[in-house]
Amino acid sequence: MPTTFTKLMFAMMALMICLTLGSKAQAQEIRHSFFVAGPSFTGIIDEEGKEVWDSGRAGARDGFVLPSGNVLIAWGNEVKEFTRDEKKVVFQYTKSKDNSEIGTAQRLDNGNTLITELGGKPRLMEVDSAGKIVIEFPLQPETNNAHMQTRMARKLPSGNYLVPHLLAFKVKEYTAKGEVVKEFKTDLEDLGGRKAENWPFTAIRLSNGNTLITLTHGNKIVEMDSDGKVVWKVSNDDFESKPFADPCGAQRLPNGNTVIGSYGSKGPIKIFEVTADKKLVWQYTGKHKAHELQILTTNGKPIEGAPMK
Repeated sequence: MPTTFTKLMFAMMALMICLTLGSKAQAQEIRHSFFVAGPSFTGIIDEEGKEVWDSGRAGARDGFVLPSGNVLIAWGNEVKEFTRDEKKVVFQYTKSKDNSEIGTAQRLDNGNTLITELGGKPRLMEVDSAGKIVIEFPLQPETNNAHMQTRMARKLPSGNYLVPHLLAFKVKEYTAKGEVVKEFKTDLEDLGGRKAENWPFTAIRLSNGNTLITLTHGNKIVEMDSDGKVVWKVSNDDFESKPFADPCGAQRLPNGNTVIGSYGSKGPIKIFEVTADKKLVWQYTGKHKAHELQILTTNGKPIEGAPMK
């Protein structure tokens, strides 16, 4: 006959097993499909981790799956918009001879496409559907190192533009006339100063007015208020798994979670999702790294609201 102590031990073991299984089920609860622009693959990965749409060309810098279902992609030398079914090119822009790289592409509400070029004459442009440049102004990256001049530029609802400049350690907000009206410095002492190499890569203006910034070599992501003060920060110090490895692309989901791409990952975690209280709730451990990303669905349902990236 089992003793009372033995019964208690069995009960405790059963409880621990249930808790463990429950924890694993909870960790597996979130499933995402997503677009990835990366060194080995540019396309769409479903919630099971399978490649379901391939652009046919790796090494993309930036990209979006548009509301129409078409896919807008920026490579180093060109920007193209494809239809999903036949991969028909319905929009194309080729880099100018004055510059050496394209940094980003974003389809705007007015139908134009925001494009940045890096090189001898770094610039930001809006290009209409016919390929005509309708807005253009020079950028101020504070370096002649073309590859390090800028990355993910985004247009704001105000009509201004948010542009990260890596070696300037600044995210600059420009008007349509090219005037810098605000700067968010990333070499702050409380972030480790310049020696921490907090190069700003992706900058996203959030609905609360704050700005979310990935800091590549600094291996962290921060949220700053309108005065440039850090109000939220997540780094490898917050996780045993150390998922940050040159974070490049990012997205703030409507539920407040943040998805981050570790472009320099040498471990299993390539993309991961964290909550506002710094809990790791989802991770992609497939073979493709992300320079930029876009979460498309969660557990079979399209993301509600306007995801920010």
